[in-house]
Amino acid sequence: MKLGYFTMPIHPPERNYTQTLKEDREAILLADKLGYTDAFIGEHTTDICENIPSCLAFIASLAHETKQIKLGSGTVNLPNSHPAAVATNVAMIDHMLEGRFLFGIGPGGLRSDQEVFGNIRNDRTKMFVESIDQILGIWAGKPPYNLKGEFWNITTAETMIPDVGQGVMLKPYQQPHPPIVVTVVEPFSKGVTAAAQRGWKPISANFLQPNWVATHWPSYAKGCEIAGLPANRQDWRVCKSIFVADDDATARCYAKTREGPYGFYFWNLLTKRKSRGAANIYKPDLSMPDEAVTVEFVLDTLVIAGGVDSVVEQILKFRETTGDFGTLLYCGHDWVNPKLARRSMELMAEQVMPKVNAALGQR
Repeated sequence: MKLGYFTMPIHPPERNYTQTLKEDREAILLADKLGYTDAFIGEHTTDICENIPSCLAFIASLAHETKQIKLGSGTVNLPNSHPAAVATNVAMIDHMLEGRFLFGIGPGGLRSDQEVFGNIRNDRTKMFVESIDQILGIWAGKPPYNLKGEFWNITTAETMIPDVGQGVMLKPYQQPHPPIVVTVVEPFSKGVTAAAQRGWKPISANFLQPNWVATHWPSYAKGCEIAGLPANRQDWRVCKSIFVADDDATARCYAKTREGPYGFYFWNLLTKRKSRGAANIYKPDLSMPDEAVTVEFVLDTLVIAGGVDSVVEQILKFRETTGDFGTLLYCGHDWVNPKLARRSMELMAEQVMPKVNAALGQR
């Protein structure tokens, strides 16, 4: 099992934005140093807690300071940008990283983003599909492109001057394009079945119960079967909120209390999902009433925390529920205590994962 990293991120609104940007960058630089295989960064425009508005700009800031880690968009919310802008920006990032880029895409789940971009009442799934089809069309095609759609029309026919490069859009470093990944949240996801049919790889989110995470792989494998593609569990990335400390008491205080950074994280997400009647992913049993889904309940059931041996045991138990997967994505949280946050990432890479893989008979 490989170890990767994923951050939305979510910070308390009173924290200094300049400082949290530095800490988010430092976490990924540390992950690179420790041998994490990949790192994904989210983006949201209208949220001062989930406060990276452009994951591509953030990734660009890391391109030449990282050495081995692959960096991924987690995700580019396609309905919120013009496909030509996404295609050319991603192509540039892919060249900057010389093939270390992973193209995470999604329709965008933050409702205030949907409102500000004027597409809250649109068929965002249809927008998402049209956008990625046009992005792939730009990369595979030649100017003037002439891509027509319901939401966007893309052409440079009127102004193209090929001899001087005008009207020509960049192609990515990786050919035919960077690997495409999608995040999966809902149980029994039809979206991941459709993604599998196109050869895209899945990332299961960290904020749903393990029994619902377990539904993602069969849905993905079904899509692979329909398309005649191999379904390899090593392609499945699963994100999890984990905190490792030198002792269990420190871990519980930091990651299992409402007052800690993990408590703030899940309070934030739970509040948003309850506001739109979407708290079922936090329930292991759908008959559970919404009022029983408290921050304390979510921390108790979704966060893995403890000393090294305890975390190893909890990861193995989690895997028994979900089935085998290729990469465990350590979810980044606010660095309210930078020393403890760094130590957790170090212990995860240097002690936890070697013990997990030894127990699994893997290297």
